[in-house]
Amino acid sequence: MTASCAGSLPISTVAPPRLDIPEAATRPCALAVLPLSPSLADLEAAYLLRGAQILACDSARRLAVEALGAERAMQDRWMVAEKGRRKGARRS
Repeated sequence: MTASCAGSLPISTVAPPRLDIPEAATRPCALAVLPLSPSLADLEAAYLLRGAQILACDSARRLAVEALGAERAMQDRWMVAEKGRRKGARRS
């Protein structure tokens, strides 16, 4: 049996909401590298610098995860609203 699609509503041409990913979240994380023959001062400086770099990298990662979560929540709300509009249009 072939079903008719004439009674079907057209597919929505409205795109779901999207957020721009913060620029900080798209940059690769930098990590300090020791020279070939590091001195104790080089080791201490790299230790401190790497700690700061890891914090910055984790902050950027967290920002990206939060943006993704917010975008998905917006898209979920959009889908619910879109389904509601489609249901209302069918009843008319």
